[in-house]
Amino acid sequence: MENEDLAVEQKYEELLAACKANVQLTLEDENNIFRAFTIARNSHADTRRKSGELYIFHPLAVALIAVKEVGLGPIAVICALLHDVVEDTDVTIDNIRAVFGDRVARIVDGVTKIDKASMIAEQNEDFSSQAENYRKILMAMCDDAYVIFLKLCDRLHNMRTLGSMKDTKKLAISSETQYLYIPLAHRLGLYSIKTELDDLVMQYTNPDKYFEIAAQISQTGETAKKLKECFTAPIINLLDENGFKYTIKTRVKSVYSCWKKMQNKGVPFDEIFDLYAMRIILDLPQIEGMSPDDAKKIEKEECFKVYAIITGLFRSQPSRLRDWITNPKNNGYESLHTTLMSPLGKWVEVQIRTTRMDRIAEKGMAAHFLYKESHPDEPSHQGPLEEWLMQIRASLEDPNKNALDLVEDFKENLYTKEIYIFTPKGDTVKLPSRSTVLDFAYAIHTQLGMHCIGAKVNARVVPIGYRLHSGEQVQVLTSQKTTPVESWLDEVQSSRAKEHIKDFIRNQKKDRREEGEKKLEEYLSKAGLQKGVGRIVRLKHYFNCDSDIELYYRIATGAIGEKEMNECFHLTKSSPELLFLRPLEKLTTPTTSPFLTDSAHENLEMQPASCCKPVQGDRVIGIVSDNKIMVHRTNCPNAMHEMSTHEDRIVRTRWRPGEKMAFLTGITITAIDRKGLLQELTGIISDEMDLNMRAITLEASEGVGRGMIMLYVHNLSDLDRLMSKLRSLDGVEDVQRV
Repeated sequence: MENEDLAVEQKYEELLAACKANVQLTLEDENNIFRAFTIARNSHADTRRKSGELYIFHPLAVALIAVKEVGLGPIAVICALLHDVVEDTDVTIDNIRAVFGDRVARIVDGVTKIDKASMIAEQNEDFSSQAENYRKILMAMCDDAYVIFLKLCDRLHNMRTLGSMKDTKKLAISSETQYLYIPLAHRLGLYSIKTELDDLVMQYTNPDKYFEIAAQISQTGETAKKLKECFTAPIINLLDENGFKYTIKTRVKSVYSCWKKMQNKGVPFDEIFDLYAMRIILDLPQIEGMSPDDAKKIEKEECFKVYAIITGLFRSQPSRLRDWITNPKNNGYESLHTTLMSPLGKWVEVQIRTTRMDRIAEKGMAAHFLYKESHPDEPSHQGPLEEWLMQIRASLEDPNKNALDLVEDFKENLYTKEIYIFTPKGDTVKLPSRSTVLDFAYAIHTQLGMHCIGAKVNARVVPIGYRLHSGEQVQVLTSQKTTPVESWLDEVQSSRAKEHIKDFIRNQKKDRREEGEKKLEEYLSKAGLQKGVGRIVRLKHYFNCDSDIELYYRIATGAIGEKEMNECFHLTKSSPELLFLRPLEKLTTPTTSPFLTDSAHENLEMQPASCCKPVQGDRVIGIVSDNKIMVHRTNCPNAMHEMSTHEDRIVRTRWRPGEKMAFLTGITITAIDRKGLLQELTGIISDEMDLNMRAITLEASEGVGRGMIMLYVHNLSDLDRLMSKLRSLDGVEDVQRV
């Protein structure tokens, strides 16, 4: 006990020292931090985490992350220390407000989960307590960005200490992290936190592949050492000769980044060309009295001087030049990126930036808030984060959407890249990449978007769905006879355009609600059925309508008629089914389920999910849906989405031991097209492996063959052996599981 108390005191002293290293603490700051620590320590005194350690170590660790890894100051430390006391102890928000003031109380309230008992669940399966909490966090973030900074710090520490949790909880928390917190870390420019969260999520959702790639990375140490001699050393000599003051950092790509590259590009680990990266950070002297614009101009010139020097030394890849100095990212990120060919034949990404740019790159938008805290007397101005928060507030407050829809819409735009388009007058409009003429029209003015029929792009007439490219000049063409239709939603990328189109369509649907209700009542009366909540819920579920308005609109327009409603309520006689027309899967499905679950769910039917097609040996998890348990692979994107929004549907699932069954799965193949390839492929599958094929497609273009094979395997070992044999064939470039 004494050792624990001493460890707590030491951790507190470490936190205080780290905070002092960031900012000049006043006596009041120190007193408030000590008060927060004392309240948290006393409130959590009798509580331990699943790992067995005292609970107070968690808020201390979250506060230390906020200071050391995000770069925040005393307000963040106080809130981090208190972030769990309202949720887990008798301390109230009013108690916190009385001691620390309104801002600390608002931030702590923002990071506190909603009590599930206080939620009024809607009568549909789209309700998600997790999404309601996400909405609360995001709304609080709009008032004070410290809310989301602290939630990210809290989530990072929880992920670092996830090992002591039960398996279903590990998967639920990992899925939540991938669903919302990783995209937010990316959007806020907290790249080191995003990278670590990516790797931690992969450890729990796809551990086999994670540790396989981690082992491959660890074997590259010798190559990294040689690169230092033949690549880094010559660059250092040239920078020294030219009188630059600088720091150089090197890194190897993270496990998750390697895996993502392998998936997206369809390449093996050995062919990842940007595995290594170097960062050159220029230390430029501050010139007294220089305006920020002039200082940035000098920074840009110096970075391009370094670019000229190193590209004169090593051959660059022109398509990989990224100038984030001229056009910074939305989160304020500035840097110049290029990729150079090293003497070892390995591509190396080089990032060139100044110390100011590096601070922003490391701390993201949090650097802006730390500066404001450190310079309270300077006039306040809106940075990119404040502008972004203002844009999302209106969307989050939309009363016509449930929490899940709001969070989905918000999340869609977190990873979006940007393009720059010119108006006829030469003004610049920033849009998400892949934006269309319709996005541009809505960005200029809502009415332009509402009546858009096309545009002149660089004096050439194009339709509303034309995808714009940076640098194009656009003049919108309109007609008062034109108004939005649902198909427009497929033509736009920006949240602004989507919101306006959805609002218009929603209002149209509302106008026809009464007509739809009347038609439904007439049908129910004719069928001898009573109208009630249960009937409406059944209709919405059967026809996949996300709201009453959508249901009544489809009835009003005739999309749902008497025939369809009879089918919904089983009032039509079903036609006889011919056995020989049943799909192959039904004929081959085993009578015994290959899965086992806990006693509380053992009466539910269990089926393998068609999206990820698990085979025996895969790590699996069950998701309850429509009184069935759908069994997914743990790294299945659909399963992770469900776990991140409906944790209550997760069921622990395992394979039934000793059963030999056949599972349908698929593989894709990329190979050099040659005579006899198909025969060799089928020979290995049918003759050597004795596996049954369901379907095979193979087509060639410009000498490269690409195909997909659907087949039945008994377990993961079968599948791995098959893929290994196919990869060994001459000309086969890549084999991947679907």
